[in-house]
Amino acid sequence: MSELADTGVDAARQENVTRILDSAERLFRHYGYSKTNVADIARDLEMSPANIYRFFASKTEIHQAICGRMLAASYQQAYEISHLPLSASERLRRYVHSQHKMTVETMLDEQKVHEMVVVAIERDWHVIEKHIDRLHELVADIIRDGIASGEFADQDADAAARCFGASTVTLCHPQMVAQCLAKQNRATPDELIEYVIRALKK
Repeated sequence: MSELADTGVDAARQENVTRILDSAERLFRHYGYSKTNVADIARDLEMSPANIYRFFASKTEIHQAICGRMLAASYQQAYEISHLPLSASERLRRYVHSQHKMTVETMLDEQKVHEMVVVAIERDWHVIEKHIDRLHELVADIIRDGIASGEFADQDADAAARCFGASTVTLCHPQMVAQCLAKQNRATPDELIEYVIRALKK
């Protein structure tokens, strides 16, 4: 009986957490991160600020959780691409294109979302570093597949994955994408991706 009760409590808590994050993200997108406070979120949910603080210690913690959700969606997309029954080169192409597309559509199309992302990056949250490490692991696995099939040259897959990430960072880092998107003297996504894939084959 107690296990069922615990499950019910956990489900109710998760439902409240999700409601708070959904409301906060909606308000951040509409008004901007800096112009939204915990009282605004509480008002939107018709609850007291004290009730919000039962689940999150601060607005920063709410923001961090929203950032975590966005990164989880990014990772899931990357994971699915990395397991497609395609050549290693094609999986890497799709991986970078998808990350670039998500960065442009989710993080840059709406200026208020961009503000959220910039704040998170400037605070150097561990959740972002962990996300980068997990993406490097996926890319390293793809590169190992390419090495095993003879598609790529024999090399340290982990080092190659880090170099691959550094070489394509202008396509995936929100601030760099924002700065480079409209400039004509930058490599196109296709040019950069093909260049890096060629490097893996040498």
